[in-house]
Amino acid sequence: MDELRSHIISAIVMHRPGVLQRVAGLFTRRGFNIDSITVGPSEQEGLARMTIISTGDDKVLEQITKQLNKIIEVIKVRDLNADVTVTRELCLIKTHATSERARSEIIQYANIFRGRIVDVGPENLTLEITGAPEKIDALIDLLKSFGVKEVARTGPTAISRGSKTI
Repeated sequence: MDELRSHIISAIVMHRPGVLQRVAGLFTRRGFNIDSITVGPSEQEGLARMTIISTGDDKVLEQITKQLNKIIEVIKVRDLNADVTVTRELCLIKTHATSERARSEIIQYANIFRGRIVDVGPENLTLEITGAPEKIDALIDLLKSFGVKEVARTGPTAISRGSKTI
């Protein structure tokens, strides 16, 4: 039996209304879960890069790839190997920060994780951090002792290393 693992699927699609819905609908009809999806304009005008994180065995990945390639607006699909891929995520974290001591500690954590404070309120601080999902998880865990009010994450986006393109 094949091992379940997380797959990073990168697709170049036509940048027009309805494409995201068709891709999400394909996953729904086939019973595949989307762990995360990010979409944004690509380097080519009229095209978008879609990064989909999904968990499954190699057969699931093969089915996802085949089905995505059947969608007319999908130009190219590739499973990105995590070992040769740059993966990043953006996260905003709003924390309780009612004392000077708490504010100081939160700012130190932000600096250690190469994050930054993007908003200051009378009783809270909002941090921005970019990095690997594991790095973001680690910072959130540290901040829980202060009281995390809100977390907004983009989900990972990825691109292959070196000169190889999708």
